[in-house]
Amino acid sequence: MATRRLPSTIRKLVATSRSQKFRDVVKIVELPTPVPGEGEILVRNRYLGINASEINLIAGRYDKDVKFPLDCGFEAMGEVVSAGPNSTLTTGQPVMYTQYGAFSEYKVIPSKMAIPIPDLKPDYLPFLVSGCTAAIALDKVGDIKPGETVLVTAAAGGTGQIAVQWAKNLGCHVIGTCSSDDKVKFLKELGCDRPINYSKEDMRKVLAKEYPNGVDIVYESIGGDMFDIAVNSLAVRGRVIVIGFITGYESDLGFTPSKTLATLQPRLLGKSASVRGFFLNHFIRDWAPYVAKQIKLSKEGKLKGIIDKGENTALGPFLSLEKVCDAVDYLYSKKSMGKIIVELNGKDQSKL
Repeated sequence: MATRRLPSTIRKLVATSRSQKFRDVVKIVELPTPVPGEGEILVRNRYLGINASEINLIAGRYDKDVKFPLDCGFEAMGEVVSAGPNSTLTTGQPVMYTQYGAFSEYKVIPSKMAIPIPDLKPDYLPFLVSGCTAAIALDKVGDIKPGETVLVTAAAGGTGQIAVQWAKNLGCHVIGTCSSDDKVKFLKELGCDRPINYSKEDMRKVLAKEYPNGVDIVYESIGGDMFDIAVNSLAVRGRVIVIGFITGYESDLGFTPSKTLATLQPRLLGKSASVRGFFLNHFIRDWAPYVAKQIKLSKEGKLKGIIDKGENTALGPFLSLEKVCDAVDYLYSKKSMGKIIVELNGKDQSKL
């Protein structure tokens, strides 16, 4: 077994009970450094990816029989520091992965679940959960085609930013919703054709006036009223891709019900339109190829993985395990731009 000199103990973040409030139930625990077994690797995590569905995980929405305490997080980037027998990777290899319990200084994972990357570049982390969700959903569920009109909700977020660029690279006209003028500027820099600041503009009126024939695809992650707007804005044969409904994640129900659900069927029928769901775990075989595609586009200057470590917020910067709760709060503040990440460099020992 190849290995490097390792600490005797590590720290990780665990949830002590089921809750919709992340900060209220998580704590840091210390344990002996794990040893990789057959076909496994030990990864020293350098960067953690923050996702809206952290709350869904600890609320038990992905597994109603989940047991507590529960290891938190499911996305990280780091380097292999120890490899068990018959592992497919060796020490020193930079990797990204999605495994429950990723919010840890070190993590043992099956080597086959790690995605090798060229180097430890944090700009690559948006290409995993956020990027694969955007690219795979648009390609395989949305059946996106060149020249189509695509509406991306929460377009300045971690997955929205990739959806905007992916659609633009395919020759589509892209509309992006956001909540501030700073985000409008951000979206224009990504190539978004028509950013809509919904805090200043009436989305319904903008879409009705500027896109009277409707939009072909809506990449939807907000839910509630935004979902209703999305359905009503569809063109003939239009598709809404539901990848989330963040407005309801902190509620007991977990989502904000549509106010017009009773009329959904006739609205879809009248346009031969459809609503399609997307859950990343159903497309595991596509992760590595799509990460590779995104890294290639990045090197060609055709795709940016914008990260946000909270440098411009009072909560940041996010430089330690203790800052994960602040990073999750920041995500729900609607102030972030790009993919929120936490860097584990040991320089910050703030309290949870």
